[in-house]
Amino acid sequence: MLQLEEIYKIIDDEVSRLSWPEEPKELYSPLRYMLDIGGKRIRPRFCLTVYNLFSDDIGEHILSPAMAIEAFHSFTLIHDDIMDKADIRRGVPTVYKKWNNNVAILSGDAMCLSSYQLLNAAPAHCTKAVHDLFTKTALQVCEGQQFDMNFETMDDVPMEDYMKMIGLKTGVLIACAASIGALIAGADHKLGKQFYDFGFQLGLAFQIQDDYLDTFGDEKVFGKKIGGDILNNKKTWLLIKCRELAREKYGMDGIRKLEGLLAMGENEGKAKIEAVKSFYRSLGTDNLAEEAIDVYYSQAFSELEKTSLSDAQKAQLEIFASKLVSRRF
Repeated sequence: MLQLEEIYKIIDDEVSRLSWPEEPKELYSPLRYMLDIGGKRIRPRFCLTVYNLFSDDIGEHILSPAMAIEAFHSFTLIHDDIMDKADIRRGVPTVYKKWNNNVAILSGDAMCLSSYQLLNAAPAHCTKAVHDLFTKTALQVCEGQQFDMNFETMDDVPMEDYMKMIGLKTGVLIACAASIGALIAGADHKLGKQFYDFGFQLGLAFQIQDDYLDTFGDEKVFGKKIGGDILNNKKTWLLIKCRELAREKYGMDGIRKLEGLLAMGENEGKAKIEAVKSFYRSLGTDNLAEEAIDVYYSQAFSELEKTSLSDAQKAQLEIFASKLVSRRF
């Protein structure tokens, strides 16, 4: 097996080699821009890491499908930023802010279609399984985004519904990446499903961590403005749990206090962020989020224990997972 640093470099090099036509530049320049601003490239790295547990034959048959997953993920980010009104991603202007909404929508569509072109390199022995899983996952991600948008008009979102949403919006694509890596390596359906389950639970931990970092992270490390979710009253794990705790501890007075904080105007942005963070801390929401991250992280490895992988293979995945879901915030 390769060292993870070697796998990461292979993926970074492959991303840099992706190319599109020069014209029309308004369509294709945003694609290169989106990929060049970096990011963790979690999904293609995960795909190649799982594949490499079984094979050292690294070529287009695995690298192009891994790039397909990254291209699809980038497409979702381009469109998500429009819907979330996010100005900054990874420390630079988002595509719609640098160009405009129409350019971002169309270039995002082109990125999505490019992902299917890249997926065609999957070997014959698993072509249908890979395409079926990828397409099912793509639709599920859209379902998750729709649920996320539905939550914008709901005052009270049950945690169960929120977890379903992030499972669709985040968990399934990370799970898909792991399963595709296994399938291309020749794993049977059972093992492919076990990798899927491992990736899904890891994806839930990752998304709750992302919610946490948007509020309590370091902007220089996180790559986005801290407090964006608070300013947009976005239904995150933190906000939903805070509402539950405020009701339990203070009844309707707690709900009214939270709603009063969320109603603070745009000209009170900094004060709103600090006030909501303070309310979160007073209820222990931040600590509970860290506990939830650990729970899903542990559940991921419970799924892994069901496999017949060797200790060395499991150790490689544990290193990958520990880099993805940090235990220190």
